[in-house]
Amino acid sequence: MIMTLANILVGAVGLLHIWILILEMFLWCKPQGLRAFKMKPAQAEATAVLAGNQGLYNGFLAAGLLLSFAFTSAQVAFAFQVYFLGCVMVAGMYGAWTVNRRILYIQTFPALLGLIFVLATTR
Repeated sequence: MIMTLANILVGAVGLLHIWILILEMFLWCKPQGLRAFKMKPAQAEATAVLAGNQGLYNGFLAAGLLLSFAFTSAQVAFAFQVYFLGCVMVAGMYGAWTVNRRILYIQTFPALLGLIFVLATTR
């Protein structure tokens, strides 16, 4: 049961970061991106290159989390999950501190919850 919840949370955080990649790389200047990040078109245009770079990094986080399901070794999968959930948490805390507190709830807390469940699978 705990393993199933851990896997669901890891997958959900991975999918969330694919969505963030899409928002930042492809929808940044479109109405959906403007609404998501509460920006005006001029601001989005001026920051589009930076957002694309952020999106790429979010894609790397998603790839690491989702790749963890491909390993047949439970220890390797566990290490990937712990590492990438930790990375998501650090990125979320920094984003909440420097950009918007909302990031704490959208990014950091789901990763923390996932990490708690992943660590609970070792008992």
